[in-house]
Amino acid sequence: MAAMTSSARPHLNRRLAEFGTTIFAEMSALALSTGSINLGQGFPDTDGPEEVREAAVRALRDGRGNQYPPGPGIPELRTAIAAHQRRRYGLTFDPDTEVLVTAGATEAIAAALLALVEPGDEVVALEPYYDSYAASIAMAGGTRVPVTLRPHFEEGASFRLDLDELRAAVTDRTRLLLINTPHNPTGTVLTRAELAAIAELAVERDLLVVTDEVYEHLVFDDAGHLPLASFPGMRERTVTIGSAGKTFSFTGWKVGWVTGAPDLVAAVRSAKQFLTYVASGPFQYAVAEALRLPDSYFADFRADMLAKRDLLAGGLERAGFKVFRPAGTYFITTDIRPLGESDGFTFCRALPERCGVVAIPNAVFYDHREQGAPFVRFAFCKRTDVLADAATRLKTLAA
Repeated sequence: MAAMTSSARPHLNRRLAEFGTTIFAEMSALALSTGSINLGQGFPDTDGPEEVREAAVRALRDGRGNQYPPGPGIPELRTAIAAHQRRRYGLTFDPDTEVLVTAGATEAIAAALLALVEPGDEVVALEPYYDSYAASIAMAGGTRVPVTLRPHFEEGASFRLDLDELRAAVTDRTRLLLINTPHNPTGTVLTRAELAAIAELAVERDLLVVTDEVYEHLVFDDAGHLPLASFPGMRERTVTIGSAGKTFSFTGWKVGWVTGAPDLVAAVRSAKQFLTYVASGPFQYAVAEALRLPDSYFADFRADMLAKRDLLAGGLERAGFKVFRPAGTYFITTDIRPLGESDGFTFCRALPERCGVVAIPNAVFYDHREQGAPFVRFAFCKRTDVLADAATRLKTLAA
């Protein structure tokens, strides 16, 4: 039998064959074509602090960052990141050897997995998960092993981690745990007890951990963010990922970072340098100033998002959804079964025509699609008037 010719072989390599056009592109196009309110993709519809934006303008005008910045990131930003980790969490990092600036958190995730995972290694991740996790694991040649956060309905609806299931997922082939807290899309914030158990497991089985903490400043009610690196035995085995986009509402600037022990950061930098090499020069100077904003900024930011969460959650409840009020992030997961629906894809594709609102079916964040089928995610990082309008439109579902 003749070998398959190059022209006959699919252009997209087999590691990425399962990843086509994202649901975000599909739903955003649907929002545009129908004139719907887009509560699907998680980006704010207003800019962040004026003084931070002006810092970027000033850097441009002063010629700072208009050429290639240093590979690890400008010293001012690396110093500001280290100071932020020390002030907020008591974690001390050397700006020169333990901090790396990336082109957003997405590049940080990709670089970390490309650097730390060999073909055949297993990566345990909390399902549902941000879609780039699966793609990055695939590009590294790893095998993803999902551990599903389960919905609980008693004492307030939430999604929780089964620690026994997590422990059972770890095998002799497991290289790394990929942890996300506060968790997108469910809004779960892992508790101190849960994080302590994860840390104990990582130490016991000598696992590396990549922890995505980009929503660290968006925690509500009685929840509090605790970096996994702050737990015993974790600093030397944890790569912590942060981002300016979620905290300062400048998602287009694509400024993220990695903190960790020198050998881990050096490994991630080795992969990162062949992805973007460097990025976001002038914006790095602005983010350095943003990280030095007073605590009142972070408190006001959180309070504003909490009010928006409650506004949209109330509207969704009145429309007939079962609502999982998030303890963190700026996403609300809902259960559509009280509306007589069970397929999130069908529901979301019809929703723009039904009431002029776009959402995302949570099933896209699952390997086990059936587990996420009845759940739909809405973003509340929008203007108050937009959320109020969306709540009014959604109310027609209750009829």
